[in-house]
Amino acid sequence: MSMLLRFRFLATGDAQQTVAFSYRVGRATVHNIIKETCSAIWDVLGPHYLSMPNTEKEWRDIATEFNDVWNFPNCLSALDGKHVVIQAPANSGSEFYNYKGTYSIVLLAACDARYRFTMVDVGASGRESDGGVFGNSEFDSALRGNKHPGQQQFARNTMHFAVRFCSRQCFST
Repeated sequence: MSMLLRFRFLATGDAQQTVAFSYRVGRATVHNIIKETCSAIWDVLGPHYLSMPNTEKEWRDIATEFNDVWNFPNCLSALDGKHVVIQAPANSGSEFYNYKGTYSIVLLAACDARYRFTMVDVGASGRESDGGVFGNSEFDSALRGNKHPGQQQFARNTMHFAVRFCSRQCFST
């Protein structure tokens, strides 16, 4: 039964209370099963499908792909953030209250030229700006640690250009 419960929740996105009612189990039971399942999925699949590039060759491959697919040289990533609306956690005050007048957590994601995620950061409080979330992310730490190619030279071009990221202006950290 717990396997059916897992599939129902993940496939439909129904509220945990609805799933609990459907299977005649407690909401806390559903919550624990889903939390355990999502943690296991993340632990097993995360490193394979959401691993940030950590070698210069991997970064160069992404830059080459942006150039080949979009004719946008030296681009290492497309980056954006999204406020995911939540119910205010108990005793959180204004920690999760955002500029849109709702409570949220921030999802920050980067992808390569073929829309494959290369980095995901979830859970920053809604009061933080996209730039602030980026500044505290693992992605920013990797960039500041020079785990990227720095300057790139393409075969058709003898000039060197600094690498860049495609994003909105709010990420100007």
